[in-house]
Amino acid sequence: MKASFKTLVGIAGVVALVGAGCSQSMAAHDGMAMASPSTTTSSGTKAAALRTTLNNLFAEHVWLAGSATGAALGGRDADFKAAAAALDQNSVAIARAIGSVYGSDAEQAFLPLWRKHIGFAVDYTVGVATNDRAKADKAVNDLVAYSQDFGAFLQSANPNLPKSVVADLVKHHVVTLKIVIDAQAAKDPDKAYVALRTAAGHMQMIADPLAEAIVKQFPDKFRG
Repeated sequence: MKASFKTLVGIAGVVALVGAGCSQSMAAHDGMAMASPSTTTSSGTKAAALRTTLNNLFAEHVWLAGSATGAALGGRDADFKAAAAALDQNSVAIARAIGSVYGSDAEQAFLPLWRKHIGFAVDYTVGVATNDRAKADKAVNDLVAYSQDFGAFLQSANPNLPKSVVADLVKHHVVTLKIVIDAQAAKDPDKAYVALRTAAGHMQMIADPLAEAIVKQFPDKFRG
């Protein structure tokens, strides 16, 4: 089914509304949305719990983003709204994981920054679906520029995370997600799901260094 123009042009607004609503509703679902970095895992260390939490949340981000873009491109409005709501709950959970280490101010700064790249991905999806090459190209450029902003943010919080390294990892995240969207738009489910697995797997390359850098920065907090 071809995506309807009405569905696609309304995506950005839905994402914004979902974000506002989910920020308030997540408090009652923390136990389901994410594991606290201080929770003991089978390895028995807080550091391992942090690493597991970030890996799960970042991989979930990709799967939910792929569900949202696939539904939007397929014109499945109800599915898109549900996927977008779940995706934003995931964003709030990631921000809270960051906040559990760096405090509420960092959490509040991280969340809109993280949501920003989702908005750019939405712009790209709209551009592809409506054959608006200028819009799609602008979205790609915005995403590449975003990777620099995200790298700078993390470096400012943790000197063990060089801006250039983080930016390159985020840029690769953008590229792998773009491949997913392109395959979905081309109605090639085989390629789309292979690309989705690749994109989700790549998130370990972001989650692992982030967890390791945090543990290195706060060794006492994650000892035992």
